[in-house]
Amino acid sequence: MSTPALQSRLPAVGTTVFSTMSALAVEHGAVNLGQGFPDFGCDPRLLDHVTEAMRAGHNQYPMMSGVPALREAIASKIGQLYGRSYDANLEITVTAGATQALTTAILCCVHPGEEAIVIEPAYDSYAPAIALAGGVMVPVTMELDEVGYSVPWDKVAAAVSPRTRLIVINSPHNPTGAILRRADLERLAAIVAGTGILVLSDEVYEHMVYDGQRHASVATHPVLAERAFVVSSFGKTYHVTGWKVGYVAAPAMLTAEFRKVHQYNVFTVNTPMQHGLARYMADPAPYLELPGFYQKKRDLFRAGLAGTRFELLPADGTYFQCVRYDAVSSLPETEFAKWLTAECKVAAIPVSPFYSQPKESGIVRFCFAKQDETLRLALGRLAQL
Repeated sequence: MSTPALQSRLPAVGTTVFSTMSALAVEHGAVNLGQGFPDFGCDPRLLDHVTEAMRAGHNQYPMMSGVPALREAIASKIGQLYGRSYDANLEITVTAGATQALTTAILCCVHPGEEAIVIEPAYDSYAPAIALAGGVMVPVTMELDEVGYSVPWDKVAAAVSPRTRLIVINSPHNPTGAILRRADLERLAAIVAGTGILVLSDEVYEHMVYDGQRHASVATHPVLAERAFVVSSFGKTYHVTGWKVGYVAAPAMLTAEFRKVHQYNVFTVNTPMQHGLARYMADPAPYLELPGFYQKKRDLFRAGLAGTRFELLPADGTYFQCVRYDAVSSLPETEFAKWLTAECKVAAIPVSPFYSQPKESGIVRFCFAKQDETLRLALGRLAQL
């Protein structure tokens, strides 16, 4: 008996570059500066809150939309930071990580044949989600000059067609470390105003913006907030990426559609973590102090790289540092990243897979969300190149 053939919904999708490089890092005993996760623990108080929630019996299904106390804490935080009032009951949904929030938002609003504009390089979950929705991804490539990466808004405007349903943005931006500013929001608002185009704003690194700059959340802009799904992540903010808890804030009409999909693709999110996070959010210090915490690591890493043959690109946000390596090697990005892992014992991520059509720019991405000792160990090895 033969196995029935299955026509893949995602025929071009294989193992992600993150999984590949992390496996290589383990194989070669390399310092893993590739995949974006910390190698240090979270605040013990957060663990205590979760443990107490478990012992208090919060171990069964919560509400589909999320534990009320957590939704209220999220709405309060957004209001205080960005001046936008979201209804905790009708406009905030707790999700199983930001990736689920992003995928669910795309599935609920992009219909077969409709187009979604994506700024590239881009986080790798956007394109598969658009494909699963039956949509068509329309990529617009960021520009790179001496001041870093930027979005060419004239090209975004030119990419809009009668079939455009969604524009996906990401700030602070993975993998480049670029950030959007108020002027960028104004340019985007001018494109979507008076249209039926929605916005999906991936803001998972919202608390990692440096040098005294402020995060320009879509929630701060009235025109954009009225048509946007704003996504963030507790995993990134509180150093608990394995918990996979995030949230989406959106106007009530958009949230109603979001929850129609959410209730069937995940239904709800683990209960004790939600209760623990709700208690922990009563103190804003952990997220208010996060920019300073990560800027010290960024500056340590950049200072160390300055003594190497890598060319540093600007890093205004996230916990990623991109570098050019053409003074070190002429290998293509993926081959260079593999070589670096095997020979130098430091793992990085090539930037080319972040494009729908791999684009060779001679750039790799390092993650500096690591203990200082880890960063110094990696820098010592990179200095030998």
